[in-house]
Amino acid sequence: MAGFLSSIYNKLANKAEIDWDELEADFVGADLGPKLSMLLVDELQDLGRKVSADDVVEAARQHIAQRLPADSPPPLPLSAGKPFTFLVVGVNGVGKTTSCAKLAHWLQGRGAPTVLAAADTFRAAATEQLERWGTRLGIPVVKGPPNSDPSSVCYNAHQQAITDGARYLICDTAGRLHTRHNLMEELAKIRRTLAKQDESAPHLTLLAVDATTGSNALEQAKVFHKASPLDGLIVTKMDGSGKGGIIVPIYEQLRIPPRFIGTGEEPEQFALFNKARFLEELI
Repeated sequence: MAGFLSSIYNKLANKAEIDWDELEADFVGADLGPKLSMLLVDELQDLGRKVSADDVVEAARQHIAQRLPADSPPPLPLSAGKPFTFLVVGVNGVGKTTSCAKLAHWLQGRGAPTVLAAADTFRAAATEQLERWGTRLGIPVVKGPPNSDPSSVCYNAHQQAITDGARYLICDTAGRLHTRHNLMEELAKIRRTLAKQDESAPHLTLLAVDATTGSNALEQAKVFHKASPLDGLIVTKMDGSGKGGIIVPIYEQLRIPPRFIGTGEEPEQFALFNKARFLEELI
């Protein structure tokens, strides 16, 4: 995973003096947000000595460490004969469907039978994509006819998971713009439908965010959180130019923790978010 402060470090390592306005802009460009970026620059200026690239990265590392939560525990299966249910949401193009498949693979790798619900019924390619993943990974996929009610797909998948004794159910929902009110309302309906068979479901609602999206991911999180309360993030595309810094303002402002990260296209390139590792790999 490429450290999202590496470009800042490399730029400063070759400079005799720091341009503070440029550094502040670089911190904002790394998606740390204006508030933290200004605080970091003020703190570095207050050192009263020549500031090195190492000083800059260490200051950023310390502040990020203070602002991120401790690692979330792995989601544990329920003991009441009903599946632990994930509702995965997000805008189009963030890798949501792939993340659902990789999460299912991660769970099954820990000996937990899992069912996938193809609740993106408006985009045939999404159902086909999830089915391909299911076939490849040996994970059952419940789907409905094209343009069917996503809530009914989730309900049927939940019912099948209960019947089959699956430990987990993952509902892949349609990618939706966070500005489309009617589609956001649909998420509330899915939640109500899942609760009909288990009033505690869904147990974790996860927002998939693209690490390369930047500050727009914060706006997405705000609107999705209002429509369907979020329990965590799946941060995708951390393998390329992904910065990942956006997880800091999302947690600081909304208290939505990063729970999983995707670092590539392969099923194995998916893991629980690890704070210590994230901090180590800032550069």
